[in-house]
Amino acid sequence: MAEGGSQRVDWVDAAKGICIIFVVMMHSTLGTEKAADATGWMGHVVEFARPFRMPDFFMISGLFLAQVIDRPWRRYLDRKVVHFFYFYILWLTIQFAFKAPGMAAEAGSWHAPLSEYLLAYVQPFGTLWFIYMLPVMFVITRALREARVPWQATLAAAAVLHLAPIHTGSVLIDEFSSRYVFFFSGYIFAARAFALAAWARAHLPLGLAGLGAWALVNGTLVALGFADQPLVSLALGTAGALAVIVTAALLTESGLARPLVHCGENSIVIYLAFFLPMAVTRIVLLKTGIITDIGTISLLVTTAGVLGPLILFEIVRRTGQGWFLFRRPAWARLEPETPRPRAPQAAE
Repeated sequence: MAEGGSQRVDWVDAAKGICIIFVVMMHSTLGTEKAADATGWMGHVVEFARPFRMPDFFMISGLFLAQVIDRPWRRYLDRKVVHFFYFYILWLTIQFAFKAPGMAAEAGSWHAPLSEYLLAYVQPFGTLWFIYMLPVMFVITRALREARVPWQATLAAAAVLHLAPIHTGSVLIDEFSSRYVFFFSGYIFAARAFALAAWARAHLPLGLAGLGAWALVNGTLVALGFADQPLVSLALGTAGALAVIVTAALLTESGLARPLVHCGENSIVIYLAFFLPMAVTRIVLLKTGIITDIGTISLLVTTAGVLGPLILFEIVRRTGQGWFLFRRPAWARLEPETPRPRAPQAAE
């Protein structure tokens, strides 16, 4: 996820598209199963993706960091910190506008949602924790580089953090410890990730065979309950992230990736806004009882969660109203926006 007029890479956007769909699928499926007090077949898909869903998101986020990490601090902070915190604060406020009445009714006081809202500035809230975490990782990585810490030492320390049983209750500490190794790997090994994608596009049969072997191993370890073991989780997270890269490269080469590329180009749009169409669709389908299969309901809720934000973004694009939802206004920038040679896209 980067802001500015950077060149787009088709397979990277396809990989982002796969990641964001899996994220929406997780929230949609688990939310539906909890509300219905029943399980469905989509739960198996969510479980299969669990070892690599977020590792790949973080690894992809680090791929282009080497190109911008030496920018002047002011520009770096604008693109990598202020950018994400603007959207976090904005959409945190929007989410609370929808959720506060229910929270107040349940607690019997408006103090509860207010305190939860204020707490969200130090304890990342709900689905928004990812864009809260990214600026922290960007700043720490820049600081480590300026301190001339060898990348091997940082990678080893990040791996130890992932393997360590760190459960403090702080989303910031716990998720950083668990995920930083994948973000830093994306930064350090970006050239190898691009080389892997190029190899896959040139060797489609071997790429498919490799994906088949990975899927068998990943699915087996998940089914046996071994996926959460420390060393296994690190291996599966890394292998799964690489598998998503290969999948994106193969789909792009075959010409089948356009929908995924579009989702990836607008991944932050989906990530920020999927909560509302997801929740509305889930409530309507469960209340009406038109469809009774929980797996099918979860699939439809996932589809609404992906398409709803894209429709909203298209309305904003066509009307020119509401750009502040997905693009930072001038007052929220440390530096003027770099002119874009192409049609406006969502900031990613």
